[in-house]
Amino acid sequence: MEEDLRLSFSRIPPEMSETAPAIDPYVWFTHLRQNAPVSRMDDNGPWQVARHADVQRILRDHETFSSEVSTRPIEERGGAPSMLFSDPPLHHRLRKLVSVAFKPAHIEAQRAQITSRCEALIDQIPTGEPFDLVPALAAPLPVMVIAEMLGVEDGNMAEFKLWSDAIFSNIADILFAEPSEAAVTASDAMNAYFLKEIEALRISPRDHLLSRLVHVETDEGHLTDEELLSFCRLLLIAGNETTTGLITASARIFHELPETLIQLKEDPELAPSFVEEALRFYSPFSATARRTTRAVDLSGQTIEAGELVIPLLASANRDESVFDTPERFKIDRSPNPHMGLGFGIHFCLGAHLARLEGAITAQRLCRRFSRLRLVEPELAIMGGLGGPKSLIVEVV
Repeated sequence: MEEDLRLSFSRIPPEMSETAPAIDPYVWFTHLRQNAPVSRMDDNGPWQVARHADVQRILRDHETFSSEVSTRPIEERGGAPSMLFSDPPLHHRLRKLVSVAFKPAHIEAQRAQITSRCEALIDQIPTGEPFDLVPALAAPLPVMVIAEMLGVEDGNMAEFKLWSDAIFSNIADILFAEPSEAAVTASDAMNAYFLKEIEALRISPRDHLLSRLVHVETDEGHLTDEELLSFCRLLLIAGNETTTGLITASARIFHELPETLIQLKEDPELAPSFVEEALRFYSPFSATARRTTRAVDLSGQTIEAGELVIPLLASANRDESVFDTPERFKIDRSPNPHMGLGFGIHFCLGAHLARLEGAITAQRLCRRFSRLRLVEPELAIMGGLGGPKSLIVEVV
């Protein structure tokens, strides 16, 4: 079962493979919603859930659909439990502590610095010739922002990105199997780096997120060293990859619908609604995972206790019963009840940050360029986890 999850959250069945080599996963999501909204990924594999109502029900009901999806002991996975893969009361304690130091006001205060970082990266983009948007902009911007929030100095940012890539690319193995040697090495190096920083911050506080987390205290007490390290890992995964996926999705939208770039150029105030629709249209994370705590009926299918369930967020965000003309990108769509940033108690803690970075990037790209096109659009498949790792584009 776990092997199925590690291989793919949204695998395309053999009977549809003739439409490949690289089928748009949204075609498969439509097929699932219409024909098999709750179904096995394989004969004995995890259950995939495609419709908005069912996905929302799963994410809302944490008592039936647990986020503690791994069957491996926590000692084998290393470190303290993550908010991402924990249930109440542990989840509530961690989120309450972290939220105190992660207030929207603290994020909004970074607007000028994020804008400066974004513009500096865009200044280096070549015009009129192909380049890879991921290493040029989509990956380094969120890495820089998260690194600054955690007090990482500029000279250590390259290592920080290597840690992020190694850990994120092995997240399923870390949860369900044996992590790779590269992931273990990256995790050990990151832990050693931040433990040293945490010790220094306890003596001399500084004005950044990690320092606030080190010193924050509520009725629930302080965060332990292991909990602080767990939060750093969570930021590496959620903070970096979510925004990278949002930026690459925006680029594909500018290619497919060049009028959106013109609209944003003429009216930058449309950026927030553009971001919301981009999160719906090409969700940065196509799916998440839960494990049932009891037998449950979902759209006529009985799922036994202990089963792995994969809510397909990207599919839910194109559900015809919820969204008017869901296959059409509407820059000013309202209402827009997408779940591109999750739902329920695990709604993305960094949602304000992702939205801010996404809006600033979209505005700056549109201000600087009049056209953005994908050089190999057939290879730019959305619907995975965190967006494509390479996206060759050309801007003028």
